[in-house]
Amino acid sequence: MVVRKEDIHILVERLQEHDQKTAFEFLRYLIDRSEKKPAGWAEIDKAKPDDEPLTKEELRQLKSDAGYVTGEEAKREFGLQVDLP
Repeated sequence: MVVRKEDIHILVERLQEHDQKTAFEFLRYLIDRSEKKPAGWAEIDKAKPDDEPLTKEELRQLKSDAGYVTGEEAKREFGLQVDLP
């Protein structure tokens, strides 16, 4: 989907001033994200795979529903406008 820059400008102009700051910071984040990998990723890319099996405690935690939040619950709690798994 192609979005005209003029449409983005119109939307930003319609925002309240404090929301314009939030929009600016988010756009800056998107630009930064697209221009470089976050710090530390180079080291992660070079690291050897972790072939160590999970411990019994780690397996127990993975199988537990404690602390699990569904995508629908997160969407409702945080007012998200996207569909989450």
